[in-house]
Amino acid sequence: MFISEIYESFQGEGPFAPTPSLFIRTSGCNLRCSFCDTPFTSWNPEGSQVRLQELAERVAASAAPHVVLTGGEPMLAPELTELTEICRKADKFITIETAGTVDRSVECDLMSISPKMKNSTPDDASWSKRHEETRHQPAVIRSLIGRYNSILKFVIDTVSDIDDVIAYLAEFPEVTADTVWLMPQARTQEELRAKSEMVKTAASEHGFRFSSRLHIEKFGNVRGV
Repeated sequence: MFISEIYESFQGEGPFAPTPSLFIRTSGCNLRCSFCDTPFTSWNPEGSQVRLQELAERVAASAAPHVVLTGGEPMLAPELTELTEICRKADKFITIETAGTVDRSVECDLMSISPKMKNSTPDDASWSKRHEETRHQPAVIRSLIGRYNSILKFVIDTVSDIDDVIAYLAEFPEVTADTVWLMPQARTQEELRAKSEMVKTAASEHGFRFSSRLHIEKFGNVRGV
């Protein structure tokens, strides 16, 4: 598998923050979000090929109860299915972090889906059209939430983004408010502080859940933590 980084830290987002976790980050993405906080897996993918046997050894050696398979877009990797089976055999709780544009049969305890809204489309002319055409795949979303324990996690930059979330969710009446998480768009501690109260208020008003970004809160925009 083409892997960008492997490290142990704590889950910084969603319902299992701050659980100790082993992060396996794949490199490569079919989107190019304007606010991507891991450009080294998308805009400029970097990493190395790592054998599944080596990944199995890293999973077995980790004392963390959770494994988070993230990216980039991990669902692009054909080997992901086998990696999730390895994690299951190691008795790990498996979270997959995905944009919900690619479907794949995997072992998973939590499918953490972060749909990309209009605010994610980049200005870059070489990518804006492709990104816009790819970012919304309702059939994939329905397939994933129908098969896995799932949450939908939306990145909020401005108040107007809330209207986009409401319009998006109207397509999916099967999604309940308690599985919807709003998270500030932030790559620095300053941005996180500036936007958190607005996002908390919006989440409360609509019956959604609020997710901070604990890794940014504690470390800032630093890789491998």
